[in-house]
Amino acid sequence: MATARRRWIFFVITLSIPVLVLGALEGGLRLAGYGKSMPLFIANPSHPDYILPRPDVLSRYFPEGGTPRVTMEANFFLADKPENGLRLFVAGGSTAAGFPYGLGASPAGMLERRLRQTFPKRHVEVVNTAMSAINTYLLLDFADEIIAQQPDGILIYTGHNEYLGIFGAGSAYRIGGQWLTRAYLTVAHLALVDMLQQLLGGMPEDAVSSSRTFMSQVASDTAIPLYSQRYYQGLSQFERNLAQIVDTYTSAGIPVFLSTIASNVRDQPPFASATTPDNASELYHEGHTLLADGQHMEARQTLTEAKDRDLLRFRAPSAMNDIIRTLSDTHSNVQLVDSHQALKARSQDGIVGNSLMLEHLHPNLPGYFILSDAFYQSLVTYFDAAPQHQIDTSLAWQQRPVTVAEEYNGYAQIQALKADFPFSATPQPVVLSSPADWQQSLGQAYFKKRINWLEMMQQLYAGYMKRNDSAKAAKVLRLMADALPHHALYNEQAGDNSYRRGDKADALFYYERALRAGAVSPHLSTRTTQLRQHLKR
Repeated sequence: MATARRRWIFFVITLSIPVLVLGALEGGLRLAGYGKSMPLFIANPSHPDYILPRPDVLSRYFPEGGTPRVTMEANFFLADKPENGLRLFVAGGSTAAGFPYGLGASPAGMLERRLRQTFPKRHVEVVNTAMSAINTYLLLDFADEIIAQQPDGILIYTGHNEYLGIFGAGSAYRIGGQWLTRAYLTVAHLALVDMLQQLLGGMPEDAVSSSRTFMSQVASDTAIPLYSQRYYQGLSQFERNLAQIVDTYTSAGIPVFLSTIASNVRDQPPFASATTPDNASELYHEGHTLLADGQHMEARQTLTEAKDRDLLRFRAPSAMNDIIRTLSDTHSNVQLVDSHQALKARSQDGIVGNSLMLEHLHPNLPGYFILSDAFYQSLVTYFDAAPQHQIDTSLAWQQRPVTVAEEYNGYAQIQALKADFPFSATPQPVVLSSPADWQQSLGQAYFKKRINWLEMMQQLYAGYMKRNDSAKAAKVLRLMADALPHHALYNEQAGDNSYRRGDKADALFYYERALRAGAVSPHLSTRTTQLRQHLKR
């Protein structure tokens, strides 16, 4: 008996030695300055009451100098969730982030004000954690940190980056198979990993080039045929990661609003095609022949198959929507948001094309509105919104939080995207149409980095005030206040504007933010108290 116990002790000691050695090495390296402390959420240096998703969060996965040139747009929320809070997080890739218009076009931007009006007695926050090029690997890695922020729901729009996004199955940023990638994400924060990254270097030089678009940098395994091994690897990682994401939020009691995804099927020719019969290009032309003959159902099926057979997988195959629907059917905690069907319903012949898409998969403004409206309808049903407070689509469209200047910048961003791979074999000069007015001129200046976003908005506000366009001036003022909740003056002015219009709930929201930011105008405290009493009735 004693011998057996002694053997067990020796066994435990033997196993402990490498752990202790590695622990000592890890501690030593951290003392030497290695190791990354890169949480998803960081304090707002401008005001301690607010935090924000870390814009450069990708740096925690890559060595210095090897991080892809992709950042998350800054957006702020309260460090301490209010008792009446309704806090939602948006997760996904570039479409979920609102590319190319910015946060205002994203579900987070489109939904927050509309939901504030729908739930006037709740402090609504819709926080964006989406960014270009990421896929389900990082959505899974972010999940625990998002849960720590006490969300009331998670909105997910993802799938297009499973092959050519960061850590995707066919990407230049690929680490290896699913097991290796997940293992790496688990240890990426360690000082040992940081040291090895610095010693061994990062991605290939052309993968971190600053002169090309991100799409041109990531296309490693360019040809991924339908039903090939790499094709199934992408589906497998998507299905497994997404299931674990859903299970993680389900275990925390958080509902998931999971959206189907859409792309340009009608008007985007395949980027790359095989030479075999029924290849992507042949199917695409056949689909348009069927359309011309009035055979709309057959055309829709054929054009969808053409997209699925595109060898360059910047658009998700149809099988990913099947996975999304299956997960929704088998998980009671998942609410299916059928954005794909909503976009099809608003498209000619039920085939999504240029009427709602800017290029291969990013919606235009009407497309983004339809996508966010699909989320809205699901949210108001789930959270049991009072009918009298629900904001109809026509009013919500009028209030869309995107300016003319931002629209022009979005147009310019798309022209830059189309001037490089895969739309062009070699980089081409970016040709822009001349701005039609002073608003578009500001958008062009922003695109060319002559001014920043806040300077553009300040000049828009001044221009609208000079022209006595009070409605547009008020819209810009709200956008600045929402972008900078810690800015006392913008929020007080936005509150004054809502107060004059008789929108008491909106006025109270901005006044409370202004007071938190340190506003001291004589009328502010009195008005805020009166509004609180009025809204409690």
